Amino acid sequence: MLGLDACELGAQLLELLRLALCARVLLADKEGGPAPLDEALDEAVPEYQAPGKKSMLEIQQLDPEDESLAKYKQALLGPLPPFMDPSLPNVQVTRLTLMSEQAPGPITMDLTGDLGALKNQVFVLKEGVDYQVKVTFKVNKEIVSGLKCLHHTYRRGLRVDKAVYMVGSYGPRAQEYEFVTPVEEAPRGMLVRGPYVVRSLFTDDDRTNHLSWEWGLHICQDWKD
Repeated sequence: MLGLDACELGAQLLELLRLALCARVLLADKEGGPAPLDEALDEAVPEYQAPGKKSMLEIQQLDPEDESLAKYKQALLGPLPPFMDPSLPNVQVTRLTLMSEQAPGPITMDLTGDLGALKNQVFVLKEGVDYQVKVTFKVNKEIVSGLKCLHHTYRRGLRVDKAVYMVGSYGPRAQEYEFVTPVEEAPRGMLVRGPYVVRSLFTDDDRTNHLSWEWGLHICQDWKD
């Protein structure tokens, strides 16, 4: 992104709050065993030992007598959802949308149904247009840190592009979240026109595979081709 908007700033503050609260619990619990290493943090900061993760309920119940901290948590985390279906995954990716002001309309793929069927669908992108990708998702139970969306693009079996979008950290809520990538320009020219296969993955700092799917993309001279 070109700059931090309110959503990104809130996500960063939320992650800082989670780490601060977990560190406080780790210092208070000296008799327990060592917390497991977080692989991503360990690679970025050698010999760093990440604190054990705490659930939303545990975080909400920490230091209830601290009024200022309680207000801070309420502002960032909001209230706990009134009901959490235990059968639901923590993160649900529901839609991916290709958006372009030059397109006849948004191009949306439903990610809640049969993902295998997307392999047989072709999404058309006109060459040379400016476009963005919007990912719509829900967080149902616990705070999720460092969400990322990866797209590997293949043509004739060879990978020709790799895109990684840093989505951020989010807490559970009833409403869906939306993440929109920066504006990009589709390639143009005779050599780049044709079919592509895109393999997408929605993951996080814990390398959890929240959703992975494969879909077809066709770069054409016109939207109707």
